[in-house]
This record gives sequence, C-alpha cells and structure tokens, in this order.
Amino acid sequence: MSSENGQGGGGGAGEGAPPEQLAFIRESVRKAKAPRAKPRTWRGAALAKELPVARVLVDKGVLHLDRYFDYAVPEELDAEAQPGVRVRVRFGAGRHRVRDGRREGGGLIDGFLVERLAESDYSGPLAALAQVVSPEPVLSPELLGLARAVADRYAGSLADVLQLAVPPRSARAEQRPSPAPLPPPGAPEAGPWVRYERGGTFLEALAGGSAPRAVWNALPGPEWSEEIARAVVATLASGRGALVVVPDGRAAARVDTALSSLLGEGRHALLTADAGPEKRYREWLAVRRGSVRAVVGTRAAMFAPVRDLGLVVLWDDGDDSHSEQHAPQPHAREVLLLRAAQDKCAFLLGSWSCTVEAAQLVESGWARPLVAAREQVRRVAPLVRTVGDQDLARDEAARAARLPTLAWQAVRDGLRNGPVLVQVPRRGYVPRMACAQCRAPARCRHCSGPLEAREGGVGAGGLWCGWCGREESGWHCPECGSFRLRAQVVGARRTAEELGRAFPAVPVRTSGREHVLDTVPGAPSLVVSTPGAEPVAEGGYAAALLLDGWAMLGRPDLRAGEDALRRWIAAAALVRPQGDGGTVVVVAEPTLRPVQALVRWDPVGHAVRELAERAELGFPPVSRMAAVSGTAEAVAEFLGAVELPSEAEVLGPVPLPVTMAGRPRRPGGPPPGEHWERALVRVPPGRGAALASALKAAQAARMARGGGGGGGEAGARVWVRMDPADIG
Repeated sequence: MSSENGQGGGGGAGEGAPPEQLAFIRESVRKAKAPRAKPRTWRGAALAKELPVARVLVDKGVLHLDRYFDYAVPEELDAEAQPGVRVRVRFGAGRHRVRDGRREGGGLIDGFLVERLAESDYSGPLAALAQVVSPEPVLSPELLGLARAVADRYAGSLADVLQLAVPPRSARAEQRPSPAPLPPPGAPEAGPWVRYERGGTFLEALAGGSAPRAVWNALPGPEWSEEIARAVVATLASGRGALVVVPDGRAAARVDTALSSLLGEGRHALLTADAGPEKRYREWLAVRRGSVRAVVGTRAAMFAPVRDLGLVVLWDDGDDSHSEQHAPQPHAREVLLLRAAQDKCAFLLGSWSCTVEAAQLVESGWARPLVAAREQVRRVAPLVRTVGDQDLARDEAARAARLPTLAWQAVRDGLRNGPVLVQVPRRGYVPRMACAQCRAPARCRHCSGPLEAREGGVGAGGLWCGWCGREESGWHCPECGSFRLRAQVVGARRTAEELGRAFPAVPVRTSGREHVLDTVPGAPSLVVSTPGAEPVAEGGYAAALLLDGWAMLGRPDLRAGEDALRRWIAAAALVRPQGDGGTVVVVAEPTLRPVQALVRWDPVGHAVRELAERAELGFPPVSRMAAVSGTAEAVAEFLGAVELPSEAEVLGPVPLPVTMAGRPRRPGGPPPGEHWERALVRVPPGRGAALASALKAAQAARMARGGGGGGGEAGARVWVRMDPADIG
C-alpha cells in the first residue's frame, strides 16, 4: 500500500470523501465482474466441460523429457485451446505443491497443444494451462508426424525439430488475413524438359496427378530454374501443392523469378531468411492456411506445411547448406524423402552433379533416372582440358608463377569474347605456405600450426602462424633444409592481384564470403570466385579456370572426390557450350577419377562407381553410421553403457583436431583448447532405426543422471550425431 493510500487513519474507503467520489466508487463496485482466476494458476477456475485434458509438448529440447505432458483446461480457455495452438504452461512443480486438487508452481514455458482428451492416464493432480498464446493452429497432425519421424531418425527430441519446423510467432502477421486461394493454373508446355529422354513424360505424370520419383541430372546452363518452375506448375495444375528447397538465397531468387514469369504473382511463397521474421512468418501462414500451394525456400522450408502436397523438389543435395547445424542436425534430402513417403507425393532430386545418395536411390529402384542423351550432353557442355603434375614440370611459366601456360592462353583467348571465371578453393590472400623444393607444408615451431603470409607476400611482413598468431622469421624446411617458400594454396585476393597485373586493361571482380556477386555483365572481365560463390554471367562465361584442384582432392574425407567434382561441375556449367568456344581448364592430375568424370561430363558414372566401392567397404550411404564425440573418458563411458544392436560395429575412437582459440567451432567439435575423441558406430542397412533408438535412450539416461549431452561445453558431455556429413 502506498503512502497516499495509507492516509486517513485506517478508515473506510468512503470516509471523508466528497459526494462525487462516493458516487464514482459505487458505480465502479456495481460494474465490477465476478472474481476471475489468475492465469498464473487458474486457482478455483472451473474446467472445460468436454475434453478437459490437454496433451502438451513442452519446449524443452532434452531427450529425457521427449514426451507429452497432460494439463487441465480451464473453462475460459476451452474455445481457444484447440489442437495445434501455442500455449504456455507451468513446468517443474513437484507433487508436494498441490492445492485444492490442482498442481501449482513451476516456471512458465512455451509449448504446443497436441490433442484434447476426456481423461488423463496420469493418476496424479494436473496443473492448468496457463495461457493460450495464440488461437492460430500452427502444428498440424501431418507436421507433427513428420517432426516425430525426423526426431526418431536423427536420435533427437521432438521439441528441437519443431523449433526448426515452426517459425517464431509474429502477432502482426497473424492478425493480417491471408489472400483467397487462386484456381489451379493450366498444364505447362514441356519447354526445356524436351532435352531429356523422359522429361515430357515426367511433366505429364505430374499434371495428371501421379507421383513419379526421379533423380535428375541437369544439363549445364541456366535453364535448371525454369525446368523446376515448370514441374511446380504441372503439379499445381493437378490441384496439388509443391515444395522446392534450394541451397541459398541466390538459387531461391532464380526459381522465384522463373515461377513468377510462368504463374504471375500471388501463387507461390518465398521462404528465406533474407525476408525477415515478420514477412517470413506471414508467408508461412499463407501456406498453412491454404492460400498458397507452392513454396520455394532454403533449408528451413523443408518443413513448410503445404496442403495436399504433390511434389517435393531438392536442388543440389550435395551442398553443405542442406545440412542443418542445429540439433538434431537433419539433412534436407532425408527430410524430403520422409515427406515423399508420408504424403505419397512425387519426388525430384536434381543437380548438375550426382551424389552417392542420389545414385543409391536409382540403384535401389526407388527413383528413376532423368537424364539427357550423350549427344545432347556433348552439345551443351564446354570443352574441358587438364593440366597435371607432368605438364607443370615441363612448363617454365608454371615454375615461375602459379598459373601454367595453358591457363594463361585460355584466359587470353576467353577475354576476347566475354568474361572469364577463375575458381580458387580458398578465400583471402595466401592462406598456406609450403617448401618450394619438396612442397612440405610450412609449420609453426611452437604449435605446428600452418604458416601464412600477410597480404603483399612473404616480404611484406614475414610469416605468421594461423593457429597461435606468432611471427616466424628465419624459417627453413625440416625435410630438405631449403629456405625458399611457395604458396601452397593461394587465396582469391592474391589470385585477383596476380591476374590484375597480368591483364591490366581488364576489370577484375571477386566473389566470396564477404561479398557474393549474383550476376556479372557479358563484357570481358576476370571473375575470381571461391567455390559456391560463382556469379552467373550474361550469356555464359567464355572460359573458366579451376585452380589448385589437388587442394580439394587431398582433403582427408570420404567425400573429397565427390565434393570436388560437384564444385567443378557447378562452375563449368556456367560456361558456354563447346560449340560457342566455351573452355574449362582444371589444374589437377588428369588420371584421377573425379578429373576424368569432369572431362567426360559423367557425374552419374562417378557416383555409381563410388557407391560400389562404399558397398564393398560398408560405408554410408550403404550403411547407417553415427558419430559419438567427447572427452576420452566420456566417450568410453557412453559406449560402455549404450545397448547397441548386435550388428553394430564401433570404429575408433580417434583423437579430433584441437579447436584453437579464436577459430570457429564446428558442430560436434571440441571447445577451444579441449582434447576430444570421436568414435563411429556403423550398422548394416535396415538397422539404422535401432541404432538411433539405442543412442537416444543412452543419451536420455545420461542426461537424466546429470551427465549432460548434446553440444554443451562441459567436459563430461557427449555429442551424438546420426549420419555425420564428414567422417574423415
């Protein structure tokens, strides 16, 4: 009570008050409603007469709480508390905090109301729903089923998956009505699909309401976005919805433009992070409400609640962007495969290249290949030439500089007709140095980290360690004793500087992490880009240089060859056809399998051979695999406690590279300065679900005991990931 209210010697409310104030008090008392229970506990409030129990999924992404909890529904929330809405509940009150037969206390937490029940199978007292956040039902049974399937596949919690599937709420977006749905469009013409052997038949099947499943090896050139748009329009013509997932915003913008040109405005939604939270949620609501039947988006759009889903499309499934970095780290390809099976809809997996997983879908008979004839491929593909170690040894220019004579000639000839693309596997200036005589990597004497040159070269400021930051002067090679250094992998900025000096009259543009170009004009210019950041040139590039191929092929990873070929083909696909003078020069050993696949433009054959070797060795995707990482003691304790399937095989554990201070921490990697180990658990086909269930149960038991789990910083914690993207 304030000091003002306390004056008056404790008399009644009306003592000493003027008549008009007494009248005001009487009027307020007369208009006062009956006492209302506080939403904090709804103490004394009557329950709903029908279905008084709400089953709620609380937003606690921990495995030992990955289940539903029952709450009582107050009568005043009966109308709004419908399945699928967001709610707030009290969570964490013990049995001793019961008043008038109702549990009280605990902290407020968000959740989703899953279903309403007549009675609970829990025998104790129930707490009441605290609040219905919004009457908008955002969690449909189909989306809930998909999220549960994803959580089970990746040994994660349902709450974590729903955080990825349902965007954050925006009240203003919910208050705005969505437009009325438009009638289905007419079936499109085949257009560029006629270039493929079964392209026209595929579109006809979509327009007729069928559900074909295809792995599509796209021809080089910019037509891929139009081909996806025509597949979406054919699906819409059958009265069904379509979903397209692409790696990044640039690809989404191209498909968005192609769809707008075929359909006009208002028939599809674009779901990307660039739109901002309110606009993205408004577009998502339009999809959920059925106003829009077609969706184009990046990774998070894989959960978009498209009604009557008839087609799911994934472009470039080998791109790292399709792998979610947040728990439980699902891959867009696997989520869309689950959606295709759950909704019995069509499936289209397209790329200029071909992953081993895509080849397995065809080899198993689950999907059909959608390819062009070899004559058509040769007609639209550029000429690919190689420069290997023997060529470099005989090339005087290559010994003095990094670019061989063939590359200089390709650049000079290409600049007569248009822009030239130069792909460099690393950004920056000179990320890595090596001995000029024996090519042994230059290492720091203190921490064995890689030595780097500052901008301007070795003479501009000496060498410094990329790990500990120490300066290094007077370096000599411990292998051969040489004092001469060369660039091991030259970055994009250094390459742009070298080319600018060699061709002073030609503009040089760079495209990379700091600044990614979308398009470049068709005038002669040099475009230096890192893999994945290549802009599209008007009319196509006249030539392309793929430098330092050994740097990508030499990565200690199972997918090194597949990933290098995918990045090379993605750059070469932007070059003009061979008949128009398009030339690609790749600096890599020509006898290697990925290089030969690029020369023949045969990514499918490369993927099929890779799949056969993986089958012999028992590696994914033929088998299912999980990675368990943490400190040596934690990993050993976890593997000793988990009840693995009888067919499971444990590989390792082996030490993980130490994360240096100031360096970004990779998912599943150790915190800076800590020494972690990683073990791989492998099971044969058909036992992946059993492996995921066993790992999830062991992790849940460990977390319930307080041992931790997930990606925390504590040393006793263990990181579990199903189907890791890289296994070394």
